[in-house]
Amino acid sequence: MLESGDLIFVSENTEMGQAIQASTGNYSHVAIFLNGKVYHATVEGGVLTQSLEDFFEAEKGYDLYRYAEIDDNEVKKRAENLLGAPYNASFYPNGDGFYCSQFIAELLPIFETIPMKFGDDNQEISDFWRDYYRELGLAVPLNQPGTNPSQLATSHLLVCKERNLHDSDF
Repeated sequence: MLESGDLIFVSENTEMGQAIQASTGNYSHVAIFLNGKVYHATVEGGVLTQSLEDFFEAEKGYDLYRYAEIDDNEVKKRAENLLGAPYNASFYPNGDGFYCSQFIAELLPIFETIPMKFGDDNQEISDFWRDYYRELGLAVPLNQPGTNPSQLATSHLLVCKERNLHDSDF
């Protein structure tokens, strides 16, 4: 089921997760599985690695995707070199560190950047994102170049392996 080099796309019901999904699509987080560990960029710890047991949580949905051309040993070297980098909480393209999809795009330079979105069905910039950026003291980086998990998942270079997995499936 889970193979080294698989991308793990996550749907979640947290406030941030819901805001990301409302703005961008089905997923709020993405990680990569390499040689028995999950590598990803998190708000709490920046770029880090976790065991499967620590990564997978109940109440979250997981889909697995694969890039057929991946050299997982080379990607693992890149990931190891970025461990400890901070989380890019601003989502600005030149922000310090990495947010989750920015980290994956750095490891697998196969993804284009797109204009960042922060709206929902009703507003170009949702109330969540207005408040989020007000607290950061920054302007919302609307239409700045970036990536998001849902956008990465739509790449024609990826193949969906499995959908609707839960923590108990791993």
